[in-house]
Amino acid sequence: MLDTKIWDVREYTYNLNAYPQFDEIIRMYREGQRIVLPTETVYGLGGNALNEETVKGIYEAKGRPSDNPLIIHIYDTEQLDDFVTSISETTLKLMEAFWPGPITFILPLKKGFLCERVTGGLNSVAVRMPSHPVARYILKKANIPIAAPSANISGRPSPTTFEHAYEDLNGRVEGIIQSTPSDAGLESTVIDCTSFPYRIARPGTITRQMLNEILPNSIDDTVIDMTEKPIAPGMKYKHYAPDTPLKLIEHIGNDIPLDAYNKWDEVAFIVPESLSQYIPKDAKVIILSQDEFDIKTANRNLYAALHKLDELKEVSNAYIYGYPVNEETEALRNRMMKAVNHQVVKDEFL
Repeated sequence: MLDTKIWDVREYTYNLNAYPQFDEIIRMYREGQRIVLPTETVYGLGGNALNEETVKGIYEAKGRPSDNPLIIHIYDTEQLDDFVTSISETTLKLMEAFWPGPITFILPLKKGFLCERVTGGLNSVAVRMPSHPVARYILKKANIPIAAPSANISGRPSPTTFEHAYEDLNGRVEGIIQSTPSDAGLESTVIDCTSFPYRIARPGTITRQMLNEILPNSIDDTVIDMTEKPIAPGMKYKHYAPDTPLKLIEHIGNDIPLDAYNKWDEVAFIVPESLSQYIPKDAKVIILSQDEFDIKTANRNLYAALHKLDELKEVSNAYIYGYPVNEETEALRNRMMKAVNHQVVKDEFL
């Protein structure tokens, strides 16, 4: 078990250069140490993408399958020249519109710069430019591409706070940077730009509509079916699941019958506050947002709610409300469906 070092930078978010141990963080990244860092989406387990042993260690710390590629984080688009063969004008237009921010672009790989393990054996590479001030400053000063999947044990809910990352990775990595909670709360949108029209490999808070507003009719409506080799994180393997058995409820509109379950004190519901009135009084309630239209808050709170669910030791099973199906909820429902392993309740309580 490693002695994981903790750096609390919360008071230095916009002035990291004044943080007394900042040089130590940069040195450790360059030397190949694995350090958890905050981003606007989720906390990431970062390591030098040029170092084969570091990347191997990232997979090992997470218990992550080796064919599940990692996202490369950069500070400036000029860094792409080192490991991307070409970038089309249309892709550049999207980068200019959404970077820095919660979107990842899958691009054709120029081999020989990044270590081979980081791409999962693919001929493409997933890259993003985070907007979180701490992540951006680290990437600028370290001046290396940093591979950074979510800072959790593979399959578990992603970490949106320092506490989440600490719970999963303390003792498994060399360091964790303690900063503020992630703002977006869901992993980045991943868009495959290796062929046109582009396809979304993983939905996120940047939606298909937002992308088409910049490049009309540029995004294919079909969903990538990944049954063999994933081209982006979160496509093939079980993700985001709490330890507590969880099902998704499509509709809550009437009082749930008291005899539908005989031990409500062992059941938890993750719902918008506006629907909590329908939950049996003995059941545990975790509030995800104010109402079913407050999707931004639900996105931000989802993983925290799943972590909180596992803290309720007396709960034996749980239900989560699925929110209306539309483009705005695509990313939220994508994570929910993976968290419940596609177990959906349509009328059990109606």
